[in-house]
Amino acid sequence: MEHGNLLFDAFIYLCAAVVSVPIAKRLGLGSVLGYLVAGVLIGPFVLGFVGDQTDVMHFAEFGVVMMLFLVGLELKPSLLWKMRGPIVGTGGLQVLLSTAAITLFGMYLGLIWQQALAIGMVLALSSTAIVLQSLQEKGLMKTSAGQSAFAVLLFQDIAVIPMLAILPLLAVSSPELLVNSNSTHLGETGWIQGLVVVGVIAAIIFGGKYLMNPIFGFIAKSKLREIFTASALLLVIGVALAMQAIGLSPALGTFIAGVVLADSDFRHELESNIEPFKGLLLGLFFISVGAGIDFALLFAEPLVVIGLTAALIIGKFLVLFVLAKSNKLAKPDAWLFSVALAQGGEFAFVLFAFASTSGVLPTGLIGLLTLVVATSMLLTPLMLIVNEKYISPRFATHKKEHRDADVIDEENPIIVIGFGRFGQSVGRLLLANNISATVLDHDASQIEMVKKFGFKVYYGEGESAELLHSAGADTAKAIVVAVDDVDSSLNIVHMVQKHFPHLKILVRAINRLHAVELHRLGVNDIERETMASGAELGAKALVALGWQSNIAYRKSRLFKKHDDKSVMELAAYNGDENEYISKANEAKRLLEETLKQDTHWPHEADEHAWEKPGKLK
Repeated sequence: MEHGNLLFDAFIYLCAAVVSVPIAKRLGLGSVLGYLVAGVLIGPFVLGFVGDQTDVMHFAEFGVVMMLFLVGLELKPSLLWKMRGPIVGTGGLQVLLSTAAITLFGMYLGLIWQQALAIGMVLALSSTAIVLQSLQEKGLMKTSAGQSAFAVLLFQDIAVIPMLAILPLLAVSSPELLVNSNSTHLGETGWIQGLVVVGVIAAIIFGGKYLMNPIFGFIAKSKLREIFTASALLLVIGVALAMQAIGLSPALGTFIAGVVLADSDFRHELESNIEPFKGLLLGLFFISVGAGIDFALLFAEPLVVIGLTAALIIGKFLVLFVLAKSNKLAKPDAWLFSVALAQGGEFAFVLFAFASTSGVLPTGLIGLLTLVVATSMLLTPLMLIVNEKYISPRFATHKKEHRDADVIDEENPIIVIGFGRFGQSVGRLLLANNISATVLDHDASQIEMVKKFGFKVYYGEGESAELLHSAGADTAKAIVVAVDDVDSSLNIVHMVQKHFPHLKILVRAINRLHAVELHRLGVNDIERETMASGAELGAKALVALGWQSNIAYRKSRLFKKHDDKSVMELAAYNGDENEYISKANEAKRLLEETLKQDTHWPHEADEHAWEKPGKLK
């Protein structure tokens, strides 16, 4: 079939995505694997609908660029500074140890050290696109494993810069050639290049901090959404081209721009305008990776390809697992972290091509290694599924195992602690009214469950003042304590009153005694978890017995009002247990008499609008 028709190729790509991705999602395989399989099917080695993917890959890589811009928008500079330890420490060790391990393995197979080192550097990198997309899709980016994986990927993107500088040097077979070269000229060129790099990065930071807000404000006044979208794309593509021009990673440049703009007034508008393009281009990138797999070489050398792919994945997994355990990640997080980053990365395609033009690696070896990288990327979504379904559940019983609290990167006017059935009702009501809340819970399995339904929940113990500080309690207006344990609830209230006295405290009470204790602490906004629903159902029971709806509703409200009043009175009483019980029984008797004597209850003028014919009691 003739290729080269842009509209025809676009039609094929879109058809492949529309058919494969929904099927993959329905089967629980994830969108990334769906895109990769679609690429394999339409590629030159299966159906042959599309040809060489080199040009498409260059275009599709902008999906990775836009993804890192959006990631940057989610990270305020202060949060990024807090992550400097994992980025430099964990990320640096991963690149160093993986490079060393792969280099030694290459030399064991007979490669000279320059070639082995070049391959080690390139294969030490992982796929930013596949890892971030897969973790975001599963709601795992805010977990300890997700944050650690992101830190490593960010360092890897930075490490591409020195790798581009080192690779040409590895083509020099004799040290004398390097010594006898024009070192003065090289030094001058290096200084100039360094100044240009610093200048461009400084311009990105300065422009993002001081120029973009007024520019976007001026554009927003035109009230033309398409112009704002064009401006957002212009920003991303402009930064990417500037970084390319000085030989740096475009993805790193747009990430820096995103971080600088994280505090911008137009952050949310930028996200909403860039997101659709990011999704489409990332999908195109995954399809092009699948279509570019050289099945002819795979069938010609199946054992070699399978063996090298297995060696790459297992070797990187072991390095990553050691790092995860040294950082005290819990076993489920350690497995997820190690499995997620065990593949080769998309930068391998660029660096291998550069190594070829620099004379470091022969073309035949590059073809084989490119196939190994693509195969490892194809296997990653499958490995994540295996980890999710068969490995992680084995650690589900270890609920008491230590786990660090998630990194919280947002501040909202209200904080909700506890996201069980009660907390979810509160959170859903707030969300339905467009009120953003920072939600915390200490049950990892509960968090993973609710994340499947699109809720953003952070792992952490609500009794920690440090955690609440990072969750924005200093600037929040209110806190909802919806945990299902009385002692934990009281401890949280004590801590909030001590460290954040400005916060309005609203608490779920498990029972009457819990409500009494909360009143004694001075908490007035209390809702017993069964009182309101029990009174509501009791009113419906009265209607079922023939009562008029408005009268039944009035009786339930009066009951709840007087019972709440009795709880407050009990809270003020400090007698012994027998006298306490006597006081409670007296309150019960007074409540019954009040309900019998009730003949009028102030209510809205239109209350009778919802009455139904029935028996008047």
